[in-house]
Amino acid sequence: MTPSLTGLRVLDLTRLLPGPVATLRLAELGADVLKIEPPGEGDYARAMLQSEADRQSGAPSAFYRIVNRGKRQLTLDLKTDEGHAKLIELARDTDVLVESFRPSVMARLGVGYDVLLEANPKLVYCAITGYGGEGPFADKAGHDLNYLAYAGVLDQLAARDGTPIAPNFQLADLLGGALCAVMEILAAAWHVARGGDGRCLNVSMTHAMHAHNVMAHIALANDNEAATRAGAGLLNGGVPCYDVYRTRDDRFIAVGALELKFWRTLCGALGRPDWATRHWSLGQAIGQADAAQLSAEVAACFRERTRDEWMGLLEPLDCCVAPVLAPAEAAAHPLFALAAR
Repeated sequence: MTPSLTGLRVLDLTRLLPGPVATLRLAELGADVLKIEPPGEGDYARAMLQSEADRQSGAPSAFYRIVNRGKRQLTLDLKTDEGHAKLIELARDTDVLVESFRPSVMARLGVGYDVLLEANPKLVYCAITGYGGEGPFADKAGHDLNYLAYAGVLDQLAARDGTPIAPNFQLADLLGGALCAVMEILAAAWHVARGGDGRCLNVSMTHAMHAHNVMAHIALANDNEAATRAGAGLLNGGVPCYDVYRTRDDRFIAVGALELKFWRTLCGALGRPDWATRHWSLGQAIGQADAAQLSAEVAACFRERTRDEWMGLLEPLDCCVAPVLAPAEAAAHPLFALAAR
């Protein structure tokens, strides 16, 4: 099939991770993305996480190549009259412009939304920011970890002792920034396609992550903030049917047998059908003594075999049990080999 966004023209003025991934997703859907970089070092991602082989050859990093694949590129100095005029010229024939500067930068360069809107009243202008376009934090610097911290999300990503863990998956950048930007851009493009005027969008990564912190919002609405602690809630280790267990070879199994039918199947396979009656849906108190005791018993059971031995037994039963794969294992897994065809 013809890609859904064939014909959509996008100007990408972003750097690093959130904006480039947003425009990458648009490019994967068929959009024509023109990435604009300043003269000199260009996008900082060119040198970040660069391998020794890339440094020796002068190639940009794998980071840069992965998030910018499928895009055209143009060097443009927006601090010059020539660059300023060229961007306005490009905007006249563009459907979407995405930028990730601090809120005042584009206006200070003389190419803010008002200027570009005058050149193209149908333009969808999307700014991806850390803390929003207005308010006391609008010009505050930050990165993924900071946004998660302010949004109340980092507190949820904690070890059993309550210590927050710095994740190696950039939730605020990728979910709060990139995917939320794509969602809002597509909605605005639909509005324009139906005859509406252009839109100015401001995607705040911190606000988006706060909105996505659904389980915490539920706990607060129920006056049960304690349920947000690690090991205290339904989905964060407070029940034995939904947790991560270490195996004999010091690998891990992720058990997601949340529904009773899956839990019963798993208990039977573990040789402990008596455990099947100890389930949250049958009245087991979440995060309380019986759940903790059973979790310890299940953990001891999983320590009796290796991860792959358990998966050989459990995967055919379809009871919501998965191996915790390392990135290299995931890349080689048949699941993704099939998806790549």
